[in-house]
Amino acid sequence: MTMKSAHTPSTTTSSPPSKASAVHSMKPRQLTMMGLGSAIGAGLFLGSGAGVQAAGPAVLISYLVAGTLIILVMWALGEMAAAHPNSGAFSVYAQRALGRTAGATIGWLWWLQLVVVIAAEALGAAGLLFSVWPVVPVWALALLFMVVFTAINLAGVRNFGEFEFWFAILKVAAIILFLGVGAALLLGLLPGVDSPGAQNLTGNFAPQGLGGVAAALFVVIFAFGGTEIVSVAAAETEDPERSVGRAIRTVVWRILVFYIGSVFVIAAVLPATSKSLASPFAGVLDAARIPGASTAITLVAVVALLSALNANLYGASRMVYSLSQRGEAPRVLTRLNRAGVPVPAVAVSVAFGFVATVLELLFPDRILPALFQLVGSTCLVVWGSALVSQLVLRRRADRDGTPLPLRMKGFPGLTILGLVLLGVIFAVGFSADASRVQLFSTFALIAGIALACAAGARLTGRKQAVNR
Repeated sequence: MTMKSAHTPSTTTSSPPSKASAVHSMKPRQLTMMGLGSAIGAGLFLGSGAGVQAAGPAVLISYLVAGTLIILVMWALGEMAAAHPNSGAFSVYAQRALGRTAGATIGWLWWLQLVVVIAAEALGAAGLLFSVWPVVPVWALALLFMVVFTAINLAGVRNFGEFEFWFAILKVAAIILFLGVGAALLLGLLPGVDSPGAQNLTGNFAPQGLGGVAAALFVVIFAFGGTEIVSVAAAETEDPERSVGRAIRTVVWRILVFYIGSVFVIAAVLPATSKSLASPFAGVLDAARIPGASTAITLVAVVALLSALNANLYGASRMVYSLSQRGEAPRVLTRLNRAGVPVPAVAVSVAFGFVATVLELLFPDRILPALFQLVGSTCLVVWGSALVSQLVLRRRADRDGTPLPLRMKGFPGLTILGLVLLGVIFAVGFSADASRVQLFSTFALIAGIALACAAGARLTGRKQAVNR
């Protein structure tokens, strides 16, 4: 195990919980599956093929690099979330470590990313479902999904957690079945189907060289986005000190097994030039001559997108709720219903998604690409803030002799390793034309948000807020 739990009372290390965090309705099993489900989405079911096209089988190197980074980020977040469970999570930790403006900037940046992704997931799920069931138009399906999942989020965190739990179970079951079929295909155990053997892996492992691995790295890194929502949900989970550590350990190794295992099967079965990589899971199942494979995996991808929509709406509402509590957003967003749900925060988060969805339907392929150009690199910035915050807060706790219920081993070496890996990814991004534009757009957005937050703090005249 790479993290250890001291099981010491957290009253000495955390402040009293907020109203929302006082409602500890989410079960530990729900937290674990939520973290797993939020990371297993379209990035795996549909996007993994783009990585294989960019780098060939050498995309496995990209997944190992990105996987190592997300492990380190999750360990750092786990340590902070166990000590200070708060719905603002890494935004609150950045505020404690780096100041009010930094915390507010990270919070608003992550919220903006999620509300853009909510619209994209609703449209993506609607388009996929329409491809196999062309009865209800895409625009109607997208808006229906938004309404349904808004209602689920308003029903209370226990109901939300249970819904997300079963969504994640379905996705995990589909991946396990896929890995079983892939292994049987590669070992030649399927009757009447020739095994491709290892020729696709060994024949041309890195057709594009290191450049292909670097290009795939940026594709791969975003597939792991969403895992950090575990730290947000910790505030509403029973016994967060133990639950967070258990969830982090479980989520991390399962994600690596599912992602790397699935990509290994895809790269071994489908050549890097195969047109089937547009829908890689369906391509592998078609190669295994399993009838109805394309339809089945399309429906699983719809579930994956809707699960991510559900989780992202939850995360966005809790983040803007936390910002409101800290005086970084209108106070009306702190209002809770009887179930402990911040209704105005849910409403404002989904409203942006509704607007973006309608605009994208009116102006196809223009609105969402422009928004993604701005927020495409957000997860890298959030992960970087989490590592820096943990570095500062852990040293502060060690200096003051403050006990922590969960401690990341290998500190500070592993935290610094995470920052080095992040620096390498940014360097790779700036070296490529496509990702360079995206990075500059994201940094321009960060600068704008930071200036607005700093101006807002000066206008209100409030003292720097910390989690209380």
